[in-house]
Amino acid sequence: MKTVFALALTTVLSWALPVSAADDMKAFPPAEEGMVRHVLQLPEKNDESLLQVELIAGQTVKLDKENRYFFGGSIQAENIDGWGFTRYVIKDLGPMAGTRMAIDPDAPKVERFISLGGEPYLVRYNSRLPIVVYAPKEVEVRYRVWSASAEMLSIDEG
Repeated sequence: MKTVFALALTTVLSWALPVSAADDMKAFPPAEEGMVRHVLQLPEKNDESLLQVELIAGQTVKLDKENRYFFGGSIQAENIDGWGFTRYVIKDLGPMAGTRMAIDPDAPKVERFISLGGEPYLVRYNSRLPIVVYAPKEVEVRYRVWSASAEMLSIDEG
């Protein structure tokens, strides 16, 4: 009976104790050839339900500073079988597109970070698990933390 109780207690405690980042990475295989695995371990916050993380992928390119540019492509969420974790994959950056405003052809080009086009790619803030993104070597992966106010406002009827 004591053995069963000890086994049950050990099992419960193993679920309750925090897992180290190295243990979390067992679920995420190394990157394939030509790809890089980017790992983001977020710091713990008081109310993580008020936060989201925007994943931003792109490249730094020398361009004019007036036009707006973006890359085609997307970030795909994939479930890791047997673990229940999510990894994010960028297969490739599509062609770059942008506005075509007339600018001075002699204007100097500047280095700019050009990201994927479309809506922001937001994921839940979770300091207990890393956010893992697989991307081609030439792709930079950045992030931004979004926060919401705890205050809720009502909308007038109309």
